[in-house]
Amino acid sequence: MRLTVFGTGYLGLTHAVCMAELGHEVLGVDIDAAKVEMLCAGHVPFFEPELAQLLTRNLESGRLGFTTSYAEASEFADLHFLCVGTPQKRGEKAADISHVDAVIDTLAPLLEHPAVIVGKSTVPVGTAARLGARVRAAAPAGDGVEVAWNPEFLREGKAVADTLRPDRLVVGVDRDRPGTAESALRDVYASMLDARIPFLVTDLATSELVKGSANAFLATKISFINAIAEICEATGADVTVLADALGHDARIGRSFLNAGLGFGGGCLPKDIRSFAARAGELGVDQALSFLREVDSINMRRRTKVLELVTQVCGGSLLGMNVAVLGAAFKPESDDVRDSPALNVAGMMQLHGANVTVYDPKAIENSRTIFPTLNYATSTSEACKRADVVLVATEWSEFAELQPSQLDSVVHGRVIVDGRNCLDPSLWRSAGWIYRGVGR
Repeated sequence: MRLTVFGTGYLGLTHAVCMAELGHEVLGVDIDAAKVEMLCAGHVPFFEPELAQLLTRNLESGRLGFTTSYAEASEFADLHFLCVGTPQKRGEKAADISHVDAVIDTLAPLLEHPAVIVGKSTVPVGTAARLGARVRAAAPAGDGVEVAWNPEFLREGKAVADTLRPDRLVVGVDRDRPGTAESALRDVYASMLDARIPFLVTDLATSELVKGSANAFLATKISFINAIAEICEATGADVTVLADALGHDARIGRSFLNAGLGFGGGCLPKDIRSFAARAGELGVDQALSFLREVDSINMRRRTKVLELVTQVCGGSLLGMNVAVLGAAFKPESDDVRDSPALNVAGMMQLHGANVTVYDPKAIENSRTIFPTLNYATSTSEACKRADVVLVATEWSEFAELQPSQLDSVVHGRVIVDGRNCLDPSLWRSAGWIYRGVGR
């Protein structure tokens, strides 16, 4: 099939590349000419495992291309995926969907033939129906243009696998205007349907709510175990063992029950805030009032880890050398948006510490946000003469660290495991002071 993808950020580029990998002819569209030039040359502007190789392969095959021209896109295909960003509004909790509106307002007047616009961006419920009316009013094809919604469920670091082998496909269609959207998407995802991946067809509102609900649930689960971690710290219990015990309950499960610095990134924090904000707009704000506490618990984790590092430093960070291992909000990513790791590093510096950060992929992005921090090119360089080492992102190279690798470079054998990814007995038996979260 021929299809376009509007927006070549994290979601859009991954979707475009993976759709080409499935065998479709894909044209990615972006208003940033420099980015389009970069993509045409085979360069990915962010780190995501496997994506660079797939981009090169599909450019060379001729199945994938990029452009800044909406006119070219409207002529190229009649199936258009909308994958632009929906960040949090400045000074508000609601989502900023101006980029989504901009695509519709520019594309609609060019649609002279029946077409299907499929939204993948995370938007407030009610957006799809509003966009449908908007595009039908502006497009020469009028009622021949359909709007459907196909929410994404990507995990950074595993986005390619999540696109090519998702655990489910959700498609929202306009029940009042039956059309070809469902059949078109069944054709797009035919190989996945052959692999028996669940294909759920809903109304537009339900499809929009699925993503927000999923993120709200996951965020709640993370904040729950972090709240329990505070109780464990107060009682001498071990939150990791407790989480294992909870995880054996089939009704609960073990995933997302890892206590630590909490969640961050460009999706989960802003999505739960916009989800709650939309509930307020609909007059049902009390239904999601618990998300405010979920958000509060999550943000409090950063202060708790700051307090833990301060405690092991004797009550003051002034003049202390602190090595921070990890800057990205999660491993296998270079994303530092709302990163707990980088946030804590910055707070420690404000408290007088000399902070040196090392991350395998996120150093350049970190410099942009926190240029005053010190940055290293390796773990050993970051830990040189450190009074305390903080593991802030659970990259495998940090989780697999051995005490002997750091013994000769640190000033003090003190390690704070902000992600509970190290073996406490290993470090303690090697003569280190080990402190974890909730244990």
